[in-house]
Amino acid sequence: MFGHSIAVFLTCLGLLAGNARADDASALFARDKLAAGGVRWDAVLSLETRGMLRAGGLEGSFRSLQDFRYLRTVSHYRLGPVEGADGYDGEHGWSQDPGGEVALLDAPAARRRLRSQAWLDAHGYWYPQRFPAQFGDPSEREVDGRRLVVVEATPQGGDTLTLWFDPASHHLVRVTQKQDQDTVTTSLDNWRSVDGLTLPFHVRTDLTDAAGRTDPRRRTEVQIEGVKTNIAVADADFAAPAMRDTARIKSVSGITSLPFDLVNNHIYVDGTIDGKPARLLVDTGGVNLLTPAAARKFGLVAEGKLAARGVGEHEVDLALAHAGEVRVGDAILTKPVFYVVDLGDLPAVEGVVADGLVGYEMFRRFGVTIDYAKRELTLAEPARFVPPMGAHAVPFEQAERIPVISATLDGLPIRASIDTGSRSSLTLHSPFVHEHHLIARYGAAAESVVGWGVGGPNRGRPARFGRLELGDLAIDAIAGDLYTGDKGSFASPDLAANIGGGTLKRFTVAFDYGQKLMYLAPNQPNPAPDAYDRSGLWLLAGNHSLQVADVAAGSAAAKAGFKLGDAITAIDGKAVAVRTLAQWRERLRELPAGTRLAFDFRREGKSGRAELVLADRIPARVQ
Repeated sequence: MFGHSIAVFLTCLGLLAGNARADDASALFARDKLAAGGVRWDAVLSLETRGMLRAGGLEGSFRSLQDFRYLRTVSHYRLGPVEGADGYDGEHGWSQDPGGEVALLDAPAARRRLRSQAWLDAHGYWYPQRFPAQFGDPSEREVDGRRLVVVEATPQGGDTLTLWFDPASHHLVRVTQKQDQDTVTTSLDNWRSVDGLTLPFHVRTDLTDAAGRTDPRRRTEVQIEGVKTNIAVADADFAAPAMRDTARIKSVSGITSLPFDLVNNHIYVDGTIDGKPARLLVDTGGVNLLTPAAARKFGLVAEGKLAARGVGEHEVDLALAHAGEVRVGDAILTKPVFYVVDLGDLPAVEGVVADGLVGYEMFRRFGVTIDYAKRELTLAEPARFVPPMGAHAVPFEQAERIPVISATLDGLPIRASIDTGSRSSLTLHSPFVHEHHLIARYGAAAESVVGWGVGGPNRGRPARFGRLELGDLAIDAIAGDLYTGDKGSFASPDLAANIGGGTLKRFTVAFDYGQKLMYLAPNQPNPAPDAYDRSGLWLLAGNHSLQVADVAAGSAAAKAGFKLGDAITAIDGKAVAVRTLAQWRERLRELPAGTRLAFDFRREGKSGRAELVLADRIPARVQ
């Protein structure tokens, strides 16, 4: 998933919260309320704040509105070259991306997070009868040389948050909250009085990863410049806005179809950006994205230095750029925003050079049908979209941009993202793997590189699964991997799995984001079990060679003596240039175990030859 899990950089537009037990913490909360203005707050039904916003070297402005009666919030922002919004109507959340796309955030994790945010905005800990929450006992902790009183709170229907109070001023000065594998820390200072109410006029939000590292590219700062209380609010203020009219299909039929290439289970199409040819990957898990070289080729100016996260363990720089138009077939998006991200070694990983990808923005604007058997992509205006013949409808939720479905894997209920940008058939997230002891259950193979995306290689343990059930569809003997790391998008505890192109290519797949339905029409009657690499080599495309980037422990390649950095020049007497990297990978999957292959290679300037005997790393079927 190349674009999946790009950091949401505007989390700080509301304030987050924490957990504590009400009977012990009530005095602490009462002192905080008194320091903030006391009973004057009881008459405040709504609050509007305006000010300056800074993130990733960019500056802009924001306007936030909170309805304290019904726990509703909305924020509009402008940051450098982009603008957007997000809101919560008391039950459901939504976001409006810089390109104008509107997502209704109905996944459970999103709803819990937004509920807690609104509870904190309304100072719910001051009003436990009106806004119930579970509280823990206060305790003292030292932060940056000062002692703070800490209490945890879990608002009804929300996530657990941690509140940090300064015993000298009695103000809430810090809030921490788990968000996926990160910890979000919001610091509040520069307290000022407005009409007898005291508020923090400076708010800073940092994200700390599982290793305790804080990246300044992910920092957001808000400086409040104006405050109004008890302004009139209406339901429409918090409702999701209509999408801007920036998408169309230049055809009277309202439908366009075009061929695609399937390489490493990834979908590649030809399109244009501002009239210039572009090679693009189609990724449900991503956003419209360009490499820095492609942005320069198309004459786009990239601004800012934020952080992007994908399946790899490392975060990379992210900038923002506007284009005039992106076109795929006769489908056109005008004034699209592109995320500009260095994809690193990805061209060598794929053996394909691409300018970037199109993702959520296209899927949100059009009905999308992917016919894997015919290698045909069809985009339709929403009113013209028709599901594939004989398709099974599978409802999905949205977590940020990616569709999430409910399924069953070998009797275990799972929530899985749908990701055409993943080459794998099925990847299980590490918290789910550990919780259910799945390494032992599936007899998973040794850890090795199993994928590559934004942030570098993705390591996992290959395994053969039994049965994946998607609604009334069942898929047997899927070959996939178990992620065991604590970084990257597959370390998220909010999902159990990621379903990629290896599974999706068994179907004609269609997406209707307006109705939040995915359609699956099987394209083969009795598909064979997934084949899995029998060499143990992870190869990159090199200069007339294949570069060894990983050797799986105990694999055929390890037994043949291969090492990282070896440059393979010929396999079984054929120069590697006679096939693409994807075709060599296919042979190393499809040739039967026991096949002997002679490899010519270079190592530290010297030529060598090795015989590799292909061997199964995972069983043909789950035991």
